[in-house]
Amino acid sequence: MKRTWKGYLFAGPLLLGFLLFYVLPFGQVVWDSLSQGTGKSQLFVGLENYSRMFQNDMFRMAFGNTLGFLGIGLPVILLVSYGLALFLKRQARRFQLLRTVFLLPYVMPVAGTVLLVDLLFSREGLVNQLFLTLGLPLADWLQSPAAFWVMLILYLWKSTGYAVVLLLAGLMAIPPDHYAVAQVEGAGRWQAFRYITMPQMWYALFIAFVFSLINAFKCFREIFLVGGEHPHPSVYMLQHFINNSFENLNYQRLSVASVLLFLVLTLVLGVCALWVLRKEAARS
Repeated sequence: MKRTWKGYLFAGPLLLGFLLFYVLPFGQVVWDSLSQGTGKSQLFVGLENYSRMFQNDMFRMAFGNTLGFLGIGLPVILLVSYGLALFLKRQARRFQLLRTVFLLPYVMPVAGTVLLVDLLFSREGLVNQLFLTLGLPLADWLQSPAAFWVMLILYLWKSTGYAVVLLLAGLMAIPPDHYAVAQVEGAGRWQAFRYITMPQMWYALFIAFVFSLINAFKCFREIFLVGGEHPHPSVYMLQHFINNSFENLNYQRLSVASVLLFLVLTLVLGVCALWVLRKEAARS
């Protein structure tokens, strides 16, 4: 009993800080999303703010762009990272330096990343200079629908290395004896991958998915610095909408967007976590 109370005492400051700085502020955000006005004049209006939000053209554009960015970026980054991790594991001795090289874009400062994007994709950038040399028409990469793909490439370039390291750690954790037994039994590479590698990689894939999702929202920093508060519509994300709502002191719109973003992320992560737990339960 004394040990239990000691545990609560040690965890108490952490739990108190979590309550004060996370739970209570988020509760206030939820209340603001369900009300209008401020202070004592704040009135409960139910889901009226949410109804207005879905009628807002800027919100629908930001929400659609964000879902599109995540829907394309996350599957691609997981597939590419998984392939690179498998390659590095098989060539571990020859390509040890590549593990460090893959992480360099991730630790590159935001300012350096923005300068690199400007150097490559500005109107007078290196890509347009190459197009000019080849006799191809020039493109305004950052102020056209191509901006979406530029930012997607930037996200993949910056975040793939981190996902590779996470997945490589998962691959290294698989006991080599499993592959040795499979080889003795006559299993080929595909069978070993299907029945040994994949079943033991679900947790690592889930962790890589979570961090890739976090890094996707971090990519807003580069998008904001490259395109400003009002970039090309193809890269106008939810973070832009939330930031602009905050600057305009529209707390109801800001709160609704924040709550919706939280619900979507919770739903996506919850479904993925249940999927992984189901796969692990089936394996055991």
